[in-house]
Amino acid sequence: MILILIVFALVGFIVQTRLKTKFEKYSKVPVAAGLTGAEVAEKMLHDHGIYDVRIISVPGKLTDHYNPLDKTVNLSPDVYHGRSVAAAAVAAHEVGHAVQHATAYAWLQMRSALVPIVSFSSRMLSFIFLFMLFGSVIVHLFPIQTVLLTVVILQSAITLFTIITLPVEYDASNRALVWLNSAGITSVREHNMAKDALKWAANTYLVAALASIAQLVYYILLYLNSRD
Repeated sequence: MILILIVFALVGFIVQTRLKTKFEKYSKVPVAAGLTGAEVAEKMLHDHGIYDVRIISVPGKLTDHYNPLDKTVNLSPDVYHGRSVAAAAVAAHEVGHAVQHATAYAWLQMRSALVPIVSFSSRMLSFIFLFMLFGSVIVHLFPIQTVLLTVVILQSAITLFTIITLPVEYDASNRALVWLNSAGITSVREHNMAKDALKWAANTYLVAALASIAQLVYYILLYLNSRD
């Protein structure tokens, strides 16, 4: 099972590297509309009747995200100022999340509701593994079955979050691609590039979900074996 987790880690690294390569490639291709990522985001928001979402620039690369708490589309400098296919695709994808929020998209609401639970689960798992690594304190205080059952429950929340994230991300990309085409932001050739870039971005979430499922199965097997 450890080997499987290592394989997923390796696949995840390969997919992430491929995503960066694709982004760099399509960052050199000017978008037909000649708009910056920020302008693409603003136009897509307005085309969907959304005027209460701010578009801001955040530091880093591939740090783009939508924050439903303060209704902000956060774009990395390359996307915010870029006039490329990659910038347009990423900006439209993040606005896709804003559209989901505005239309009360069920999967996004479910993911948002799970955020505090997942945050708590991740912290608790870190504490448990730390204590088990240094002196097995938790194991001495509680039966191993109780510890492993707790780990299974915490990991289940994290795994559920990664699974729910998939339809959220794929839907945001689909909304982005449909709008980029209908609004005339991308040409046919550029549209295929945008689709390719967003596909690799989605693959990172797919690998993360599969890895989380494998990890959960591993913990469940450990728990079942501890009962024998």
